[in-house]
Amino acid sequence: MLEILYQDEWLVAVNKPSGWLVHRSWLDRDEKVVVMQTVRDQIGQHVFTVHRLDRPTSGVLLMGLSSDVGRRLAQQFESHQIKKHYHAIVRGWLEGDATLDYPLREELDKIGDKYSRADKAPQPALTRYRGVAVCEMPVAIGRYASARYSLVALAPRTGRKHQLRRHMAHLRHPVIGDSKHGDLRHNRAAAEHFGCNRLMLHASQLELTHPVTGEPLRIEAGLDAVWMQALTQFGWRGILPDIERVANTPDSRQDEEVSTYKG
Repeated sequence: MLEILYQDEWLVAVNKPSGWLVHRSWLDRDEKVVVMQTVRDQIGQHVFTVHRLDRPTSGVLLMGLSSDVGRRLAQQFESHQIKKHYHAIVRGWLEGDATLDYPLREELDKIGDKYSRADKAPQPALTRYRGVAVCEMPVAIGRYASARYSLVALAPRTGRKHQLRRHMAHLRHPVIGDSKHGDLRHNRAAAEHFGCNRLMLHASQLELTHPVTGEPLRIEAGLDAVWMQALTQFGWRGILPDIERVANTPDSRQDEEVSTYKG
């Protein structure tokens, strides 16, 4: 069963595990693990998606319980009324607090977007980022005798495809576990030595106005076992007290022993 973070008669929010699709598509028609169907079966009613999280990203996923509420929530997302907060573990030391204004070209899928124009101008993309903590581990990668990592808070102001992953890569601080935009050597090392065998990007919190009652609503998602193990090994436990709890998610990797640092 998925962890339900919030539910009332109009909407529901769950903690999406890494590796789960939000909904089935013709590109993944044989996929058996899908959030929408699982939530529908779990609560016994239809749900309506209003935003998405990439398959390898975990965290808060919000859905409407009617098409009308789903439409209202989708409008809030489209008009950037909903504040999204993420946390990531990235390569290198990233410190300070700034907003990255770096337009992104539309990222197309070879099959799903094969009829889309590839010559579109870059679209505006804004990400607020803040370095939360840094560490250096005695693991040799390439020509370096040690590996540096940063815990980063991210707040996208726009919603471009893979925006956070692409913006971090642009800053030369790719997200650990990002197989498309990241550093493959660091990905392998982080998986081998620290158990970071997933994309280390987590949708920690949503802040919104309830579409029916008008009340302010804040929804937070706890971290999975892989994240908690990384925080422990990097000396970062206690830095994120609001979400430092092992999420109640059916990710099979959480039932396995996570590898510990190998000096």
